[in-house]
Amino acid sequence: MEQGEITSLELTQACLLRIKEVDPMIHACLTVCETEALTEAVRADERRAQGEKGELLGIPYLCKDNILTSGIKTTASSKMLENYIAPYDATVVKKLREAGAVLLGKVNLDEFAHGASTENSAFGVTHNPWDLARVPGGSSGGSAAAVAADMCLFALGTDTGGSIRCPAAFCGVVGLKPTYGRSSRFGLVSMTSSTDVPGALCKTVEDVATVQKAISGLDKFDATTVDEKIVNYNENLGNSIKGLKIGLPEEYFTDGTAESVTQAVNRAIEQLKQLGAEFVSVKLSHTKYAVPVYYILTPSELSSNLARHDGIRYGFSTYLEEKNLQDVYNRTRGRGFGEEAKRRIMLGTYALSAGYFDAYYLQAQRVRTIIKEELDQVLREVDLLLTPVSPHPAFKIGEQANDPLKMYLEDIFVTSPSLAGLPAMSVPCGFSEIDGKQLPLAFQLIGSRFDENKLLQVGHQYQKVTNFHLAKAKI
Repeated sequence: MEQGEITSLELTQACLLRIKEVDPMIHACLTVCETEALTEAVRADERRAQGEKGELLGIPYLCKDNILTSGIKTTASSKMLENYIAPYDATVVKKLREAGAVLLGKVNLDEFAHGASTENSAFGVTHNPWDLARVPGGSSGGSAAAVAADMCLFALGTDTGGSIRCPAAFCGVVGLKPTYGRSSRFGLVSMTSSTDVPGALCKTVEDVATVQKAISGLDKFDATTVDEKIVNYNENLGNSIKGLKIGLPEEYFTDGTAESVTQAVNRAIEQLKQLGAEFVSVKLSHTKYAVPVYYILTPSELSSNLARHDGIRYGFSTYLEEKNLQDVYNRTRGRGFGEEAKRRIMLGTYALSAGYFDAYYLQAQRVRTIIKEELDQVLREVDLLLTPVSPHPAFKIGEQANDPLKMYLEDIFVTSPSLAGLPAMSVPCGFSEIDGKQLPLAFQLIGSRFDENKLLQVGHQYQKVTNFHLAKAKI
């Protein structure tokens, strides 16, 4: 664009055409803003013609549909918000508008971000571009599938307990969960307020660095954001990783992990050794408690957050059909929420109820603190941690739909960094051939609080000597 070889309008038109070509098979997009996107693209070209420069000026992207966008529907993939139009932009969207990025539309997710497969959406399942019979991961499955299928140049997602990293791994793209407080939650449809964080999914680590730099920073509308210096991530990407000490947690390399995943991660470790990184074995003995802790805290917080969807304030309501207020509450929530949302509301309300609060929620918070302190201690001894993202490649649609516990265990490698508020990133590192299809595999990097820079540096150096991120889904 800077050299005048292509305009934002041409690039946006190409993305919109690609969406029309492949999205009927993938079903990543819930809303496509064609007219608005073309208008924004023309405006970006005008800004560039006037001498303005910017890394994201005129770059088309898609946005997870639990992030508010002014004048455009935000459904959170729920019947409860099927026709909801937000009156303002989320802070991360506002920052991207100011940078000149072009919003193409909104993409699918598990309802209210409750899930690991994007099968829980009220508006249909999203399919993995690498194998349409398989899930793209969740809850940011629409975001990951859209990037993998070249519908956009990047996508916004949210990560609560792996919801950026797992779909990034299943779809062969890069996904960064930044430090809690690094990018604003203002304008996110709340799920688990103590771990929710927006981040980017891209083809390359370099692109992730560019987007994360744009959406980071203190926000007066979000008291959990921190006035922490934002380094220019892109300037540090080229630095050597020689001498960096990377920890390999023994508990993350278990017998239950697929052989293809183990082999791909081990090959990535060898490649990083050749680049000068040093590896040491470390122990995280409390990591086994991360999933049970997460699935007490998350239902508890979301049962409280979802109380606002009561049929009175906004969204779906049966109030015109009912004779009393209690029936409005009961029938609105009964018909508006999907099965997984109801399950988590009941679990959370139970955990918070009188007589059980101390035994469940309070105890889970205590164990969460131990997990955080253990990770902090280990990360004082090493620069980063490296683990698998998922114990296996993408599974088939419907394969785990009737087993909630098995689905919850999908988060086994990704919940600890979320509970501790640490940055973590999924990086493609290979493929597994199953049923004649190439399925992406990935490793996870975990860093110290507000040290996204090291994750990006290591990930970029790895991508300079590998080409897994350049492979294209054959769709």
